[in-house]
Amino acid sequence: MEKANRPAVRNVCVFCGSMAGDCPEYARSAQELGRRLAESGRTLIFGGGQVGLMGQLADAALAADGEVIGVIPQSLATKELLHPGATKLHVVSGMHERKAIMDHLADAVIALPGGFGTLDELFESITWSQLGFHRKPIGLLNTLGYFNPLVGMIEHAMAKGFVSPGHGSLFFVEDVVERMLQRLEENGQRCR
Repeated sequence: MEKANRPAVRNVCVFCGSMAGDCPEYARSAQELGRRLAESGRTLIFGGGQVGLMGQLADAALAADGEVIGVIPQSLATKELLHPGATKLHVVSGMHERKAIMDHLADAVIALPGGFGTLDELFESITWSQLGFHRKPIGLLNTLGYFNPLVGMIEHAMAKGFVSPGHGSLFFVEDVVERMLQRLEENGQRCR
């Protein structure tokens, strides 16, 4: 990719489930995102696993000749969950180090459907943005409306005075991969 055409957001951290969920559309969305990141010259930074949506995402990026960087705690790597095809793999001591390295490597964050780990990583990233530790764009890829209840809870917290109304703009929600990448790029340009 020529330098003039390089995206402002080059390294994208994706938080997503280590399980596949109850609908094939979640995997299709993860695969499309992985493929589109690779095709657009962006590096995927992910949790380092080969299972669930994580594995689908990484496999698709690798199949499209993308660069894939995994960050996985030793305790999970020893359970043979680590992705053997990652371009680069960081095996770390624990979850705190994992999140810190992922944040350090990333220009932007996308959350796909997932469970407690995904939500933990997403909210830590949003909180760090709220506190001014970073200005990275954060997007929720809302496949099949997965994040609708979460967005509703955040709106409820704003209405009840626990989240400042301006902090609702710390993240954005899209349900189409191509639009998600456009929004990341638009927000990434403003954050530089």
